Amino acid sequence: MTEIVKGFRDYTEEESLIRQTIKNIIIKKFKIYGFQPAETPIIEYEKFVKSDSQDEVISDIFKLKDKGKRNLALRYEFTFQLKRLAKNKKLPYRRYQIGQVFRDEPISKARFRQFTQCDVDIIGSTIRDEAEILKLSSEILRDLKIEAIIYINNRKLLNEILEEQKIKQKQEVIKEIDKLDKLPERIVRKNLAKYKAENLLSIFKKPESFFKKYKAYKEIRDLEKYCNLFGIKVEFLPSLARGLSYYNSSIFEIKTKKMKDTIIAGGSYLVNGIQSTGISFGLERIASLANIKTENIKTIIISINQEKEPIKTAEQLRKQNISCLILDKISKALDYANKQKIPYVIFIGKEELKKKKLKLRDMKTGKEKFLTTKEIIKLLK
Repeated sequence: MTEIVKGFRDYTEEESLIRQTIKNIIIKKFKIYGFQPAETPIIEYEKFVKSDSQDEVISDIFKLKDKGKRNLALRYEFTFQLKRLAKNKKLPYRRYQIGQVFRDEPISKARFRQFTQCDVDIIGSTIRDEAEILKLSSEILRDLKIEAIIYINNRKLLNEILEEQKIKQKQEVIKEIDKLDKLPERIVRKNLAKYKAENLLSIFKKPESFFKKYKAYKEIRDLEKYCNLFGIKVEFLPSLARGLSYYNSSIFEIKTKKMKDTIIAGGSYLVNGIQSTGISFGLERIASLANIKTENIKTIIISINQEKEPIKTAEQLRKQNISCLILDKISKALDYANKQKIPYVIFIGKEELKKKKLKLRDMKTGKEKFLTTKEIIKLLK
């Protein structure tokens, strides 16, 4: 049986190459901004995964048992593991992590049960750090040629509004507000009516100046100030909620017109009682939007009844970081190059050995020319 479990999938060739290229771009940018890598287990104790959280996502964890009948669970995100990683670390602790997370939940076109998150977090953060993380995100999107809008809000502000409206079941209401970009407004309004909170929708539609009367708006203003210093544009969205309960200050989501779902999201929260902030990139969603060039195999060396010279040439190319492989049959090699979109092939046979030059074919134009190995290296690099 080779059928894939529902909600999981394989990635090969071009698709996998795109994902790897995106990860390389993201990691490079993470490092430039002073983040250091971390790796954590995919399997944790169920009790640790659940922790003190009452969030709905906890009900979607994959549960399992080992031979010792211990209750375990697959990692559903990276944030909860920071409680362990951040212990005794010099602050601020800036870490990045890229890896797979798992959710036992219904699937959709842009939602899988296994997906890859690319996270950065700062333990011991300031509002300036929040702006810096948004700047980092904007640069990655620029490199991937994805046009998007950065939305910001603040949980303190949201709570202040809820208190003013005398709403008691705050977390339940926040979860309903978080559905505004997923469900029609009339359905959200109906759900909010259960908590006598439907008036919130009219408040959220008021201009930004209206919110200046709230104490917590100062943090919105400060975040906007720092974003301006970093040279990035953000948009205040008072209805932005983020469903997870651990957020305690700034929250942000990055969206694109080409997709309904959020592509990047995060916010600020406590880790072991320390104010922290972080953001998460969904690789699957970003990969479906990115407009990038991928570096595939550069050339095929076609050996025409030769042994020594093709190997020698391959070694010379690889030492110069030029990817290549050796194949024997001409027709098979050319067909492979076409299907894999490999731009060049190099022929090595008796004719080439006599000339002491190699024949290089440009697969796009079909043009061929005899060149020395040094000339080929210069052209392909």
